[in-house]
Amino acid sequence: MAHSKETTDTITMRDYTPADKQSFVDLNVEWVEKYFKVEEADRKAWADPDGYVIKPGGRIFFAELNGELVGTCSLIAQGDGVYELAKMAVTEKAQGHGIGNLQLKHVIDEAIKMGAKRLVLETNSGLAPALHLYEKFGFKSLPQGPSGTYERGDVALYLDLA
Repeated sequence: MAHSKETTDTITMRDYTPADKQSFVDLNVEWVEKYFKVEEADRKAWADPDGYVIKPGGRIFFAELNGELVGTCSLIAQGDGVYELAKMAVTEKAQGHGIGNLQLKHVIDEAIKMGAKRLVLETNSGLAPALHLYEKFGFKSLPQGPSGTYERGDVALYLDLA
């Protein structure tokens, strides 16, 4: 549990349940449609979060602000101890509470507990606040660049955990 600096708001992190599917979709659609367009990889993850993320060995997390779901982030198993950090979103109305920081710290801590060796992610060079956040947590540029999973992904980053 964390408290934001400005208020007495309570921010907590928790795991996804199947009842959270629509919130997972809504939180991600909000940011993707604001900056980009929805892509096939998005549709696959949103259509079946359990099958796309959970069953292959990944996890989805949610941030709650005073009991309301305001952020999400997932770890998608890639094999050999590598996980993609994906579908990270904080609803615009809840930004500025440190939720992105809390989510990223939580997901890294959980990945370590899961035995992850490396986290990878794709993002876009136009998302300066996201890039700054990832760099603050030690992510570095992946030499081979983005995998091409997302058209919007023009930056690939990694964080070695082991």
